[in-house]
Amino acid sequence: MTKFGCRAVLPSNVLLRHLDGESVLLNLESERYYGLDGIGTRMLELITTMPNVGAAYEKLLEEFEVEPAILRQHLDELLRNLVENGLLNLLPADVGTTPTI
Repeated sequence: MTKFGCRAVLPSNVLLRHLDGESVLLNLESERYYGLDGIGTRMLELITTMPNVGAAYEKLLEEFEVEPAILRQHLDELLRNLVENGLLNLLPADVGTTPTI
């Protein structure tokens, strides 16, 4: 499921709060919320700030001692849960960006 070429963005109706190294996301429309531990918080930070999910995956491989297949599985699960609950959108990496010509 991981769309390595996509970029991840928080919808405008989602609040993100950090508490002691962990995070809570709240969808203001559906009132669904999701808590993330420290590792999930770091994953979210990277997938929402890197140019695409693939770049975030590579950075996570550098930061954590984990088998690539296990990281991919956990990243898939996190993305799936956040998207299904309306807490994250996956967009083509070039949508909403300005060309640098």
